[in-house]
Amino acid sequence: MMRRDASELARCLARDAEAVCRFYLSNGRRHGQYWLVGDARNTPGRSMFVRLSGPDCGPGAAGHWTDAASAEHGDLLDVIRESCGLTDFGDVAAEARRFLSLPQPEPWKDPTSARPPVPAGSPDAARRLLAMSQPIKGTPVETYLRRRGIARVQDGGALRYHPRCHYRPDDGSPVQQHPAMIAAVTDLSGRRTGAHRTWLAPDGSGKAAVETPRRAMGELLGHGVRFGAAGDVLAVGEGIETVLSPRQVLPGMPMLAALSAIHLAAILFPPGLRRLYVLLDRDPAGERARDSLLARAAGSSIEARVLTPTQGDFNDDLHHLGTAALRACLKDQLHPEDVNRFLEL
Repeated sequence: MMRRDASELARCLARDAEAVCRFYLSNGRRHGQYWLVGDARNTPGRSMFVRLSGPDCGPGAAGHWTDAASAEHGDLLDVIRESCGLTDFGDVAAEARRFLSLPQPEPWKDPTSARPPVPAGSPDAARRLLAMSQPIKGTPVETYLRRRGIARVQDGGALRYHPRCHYRPDDGSPVQQHPAMIAAVTDLSGRRTGAHRTWLAPDGSGKAAVETPRRAMGELLGHGVRFGAAGDVLAVGEGIETVLSPRQVLPGMPMLAALSAIHLAAILFPPGLRRLYVLLDRDPAGERARDSLLARAAGSSIEARVLTPTQGDFNDDLHHLGTAALRACLKDQLHPEDVNRFLEL
């Protein structure tokens, strides 16, 4: 049954292969009858090529892809799995159905047993929340980010949307439901260990009118919300908007949001990291995290550089000063190699 379901979904996706690529492999571009990108995780580059035309299945089928650098290959279901960081086939199939606007199947229920509960706030609870969420395209999350000056989200599989995310007030009053931006927290291997929630106004015009509109759950220490696959260079900051702001002009630089100053100081360094950029928040907690991170990087023989915003943080710079001013600010602080490599002129 699962095999038939996978085959049918793969065929449906193949019929509109270019739309799938534009959505899940947004860092690539069309070249003739192929979509070129770095890999199935939406890394910028040209080593992976996806067929955009051909039969629905069999040799030469549309949607089939090969990564010349790693010899990996697969179909568009594999693209959805890798670009969204999913592990269970059920989650991949649900995401494909959402993209195709197909109805979700009724879950089979064993009358003698119920789905086992998981502890509130646990990594399992975080993974369930992420599995129930959907892509951000066309949702209040996109509106919210645009109003913060973030017009595009590169490697956006880490961000999801939930239309009715539970919110438990601190005073013990009844549980509420609000739209929310859900961010996947992952470890160095890409395993989902937690989730971060930002509750939003229904139209995405701002955060929801609740006392604590941001909360995290799961295992966070050492991990973070990742945008792009880290290589020899990585930029790290506290908040999601703080990290996404410099990505407007550094779209190819891998970045990580640690979600707080305490967690920023404790991030784990990926293997092969050569240069670390610390996106500073101008407050005492951010400066303490900077000092701790610089000391840890020096102890690991990693070159560390602090990127300092003109205002309170980089989202303030982007929102109030604009893209051109942000680009100029970063250009003066980046290593010359990285200006040529990452800065979008």
